[in-house]
Amino acid sequence: MLKSENLAPRICGLYALTPDEGDTARLLRQVAAALDGGVRWLQYRNKSADAALRLRQARELQALCDMVGAQLIVNDFPELAAEVGAAGVHIGKEDRALAQARATLGEKVIGASCYNELPRALAAQEQVESLGKQARGADYVAFGSFFASGTKPNAVRASLDLLLTARAQLHVPIVAIGGITLDNAASVIAAGADAVAVSAALFTATDVAATAQAFNRLFAPN
Repeated sequence: MLKSENLAPRICGLYALTPDEGDTARLLRQVAAALDGGVRWLQYRNKSADAALRLRQARELQALCDMVGAQLIVNDFPELAAEVGAAGVHIGKEDRALAQARATLGEKVIGASCYNELPRALAAQEQVESLGKQARGADYVAFGSFFASGTKPNAVRASLDLLLTARAQLHVPIVAIGGITLDNAASVIAAGADAVAVSAALFTATDVAATAQAFNRLFAPN
């Protein structure tokens, strides 16, 4: 199947995932520090917020990202991503979610969770039927959890072998997620991850900016 032209930015490096934080001022301080440390891909994910709080926080985060040229990705809500002018959305496993997100967001970035399932990732990267025509599939896929995760303790586990196999078969970037720290990130990068999605290891750090810099140095060419 032919690929549609992809003008969306290509994800790479440290992909920061926000914590569930009801205190917007605290969230903005944490994210500002991460951006100061070089984060250029940020996913807004708050499973406990109501719609009003999500909108308020997403708008504020988009403003911060605009200041440094970072890309904001909204978890789960393509309509919210469109409303605040975010770079795109990250979606889960619902069968029609990708087509619906593409219909809502057009050419913006769409990422798809693929857990430990390579066939799901191969399908996600292909074209989808959107608004009565063929449209681009996912712009990146995420596999995980690779390590024990406090954020999602019951998440399915993925292996480094999966990354190695996926790297040989996928043409879209691969994000590794789940329990990733400065101590283990190099292993998933070496196995083929283009980006590492990190929440707790970044936002609970004593120095968020310095920790972001340390993660990004792992991607620097030798």
